[in-house]
Amino acid sequence: MQRLDKYLSDAGCASRRELKALLRAGAVRVNGLVVTDGAAKLDEQTAAVTLNGQPVERRRRVVLLMNKPAGYVTSTEDPRDLTVMDLLPEQWKKQAVAPVGRLDKQTEGLLLLTNDGVLAHRLISPRYRVEKSYYARHEGEVGPDDVQAFREGLVLGDGTRCLPARLEPLGPGESRITVTEGKYHQVRRMMASRGAPVVYLRREREGMLTLNGLGPGQVRELNAEETAAIDRLCGTAVPRDSGSDDPLVQN
Repeated sequence: MQRLDKYLSDAGCASRRELKALLRAGAVRVNGLVVTDGAAKLDEQTAAVTLNGQPVERRRRVVLLMNKPAGYVTSTEDPRDLTVMDLLPEQWKKQAVAPVGRLDKQTEGLLLLTNDGVLAHRLISPRYRVEKSYYARHEGEVGPDDVQAFREGLVLGDGTRCLPARLEPLGPGESRITVTEGKYHQVRRMMASRGAPVVYLRREREGMLTLNGLGPGQVRELNAEETAAIDRLCGTAVPRDSGSDDPLVQN
């Protein structure tokens, strides 16, 4: 059994506020009967659900892990460049997945894609403190002062304030950077602000997920154990509060 609002959100019908309004307006029917309570339970395998008279087909939740190669834009479409969607088998394109956050065109490594908008939002949001770790090759050297500056939270040249982050020097011209937010070109800008412009960047970890041998351009679906772990991290493993402002679908 599943909550009606969860069923509708998984189908990508509308935002949470819109769904509440649609339910109040009597636009949702289950087995021919108007249902106005989003918490009402239904058997998702047998229930016939309609929204404004149109059948609602349940969309299978999909979470994919990709090893993004350089040269691909992190977008669902682009008029000039190849996108990460061009690397996906058709079976997953049909599930309406979209990238979670962005890696710039030349950045490689771990990229998640999903059709679960709440999970995508929480993975990106600084509020949930999901760590993203990057390996960088860069010009110059970094030292204790740079490590401390990252720890305290950098202020970039344009006034952008970054949350506290970790900088781990790995050797001459090599570092690992861990952040919990994803501002525009953030890692590159942070390193440049410390006189260490990045020449190569690869995301190695998001939360507890790693590439674990996945080759460039390859993609796979998370297994049940990985999905459960990422749900626990993001708080999506429990029924979602109907009063939450988290978006239900990613546009």
